[in-house]
Amino acid sequence: MSVHKNEKNGTWYVMVRYTDWQGNYKQKCKRGFATRRDAQEWEKQFLLQKRADVNMTLESFYALYEEDLKPRVKLTTWKTKENIIRTKILPFLGKKKLSEINTRDVVNWQNEIIRMKDTKGNPVSLTYQKAIHAQLSAMFNHAIRYYELPLNPARRAGSIGEEESKEMLFWTRDEYQKFADEMMKRPEYYYAFEVLYWCGIREGELLALTPSDFDFDRKTLRINKNYQKLDGKELIQTTKTRYGNRTIRIPAFLSDEIQDYLNSTFPTS
Repeated sequence: MSVHKNEKNGTWYVMVRYTDWQGNYKQKCKRGFATRRDAQEWEKQFLLQKRADVNMTLESFYALYEEDLKPRVKLTTWKTKENIIRTKILPFLGKKKLSEINTRDVVNWQNEIIRMKDTKGNPVSLTYQKAIHAQLSAMFNHAIRYYELPLNPARRAGSIGEEESKEMLFWTRDEYQKFADEMMKRPEYYYAFEVLYWCGIREGELLALTPSDFDFDRKTLRINKNYQKLDGKELIQTTKTRYGNRTIRIPAFLSDEIQDYLNSTFPTS
């Protein structure tokens, strides 16, 4: 018997034995269940996970999905996925068996997402609706690829939302020059915006730059990392894709300006 009662506090615990993916014999103990039924359900889902059985709940499959995917993507990417799954998918579909979620279930879930409001009472944007649906579909695709789920009901149901094209507005050279003239009182900001404007790099790439990224002899700038702030922590990460690693040619006047600024800010002994 693997489910036991703790006579001291009246809660239940599970002591379960299983074989891991390498064939090693393991034992797992989970405590603190309020009822025997809760303990038995946890044991059932745990063993289904270990057997990679698609009769596990979507909530149980999420634990496997996290274990498989989190080490392979950037932390910021995973945080986005995690937020969508925990707040927009599991509350609606988490208790259903992975193998039994059908197209009708997905359509009902889609309608809930479409009716959803943000913190200001506005409908969820079409772009975000599409991103939420794409995450559910990605979970099913993962289950098909690695856990032998036969089909993807989210794909059969079709997507919701759409990509919203936004008009990009650009400053003219004269408009930027007026702004730059005002910023000259704060050199650190002035040169930051100079690099943004003339080199066309992203804000996160700018904030990750170090003096060693500039090659003033060749008048080039190396982009190979990105700055982000996550959960109050500052992170320097690689660029989003391998194509983000690049070397940019800097205008001669800007190269001279940045070199003079760095020499005055970080003088060498």
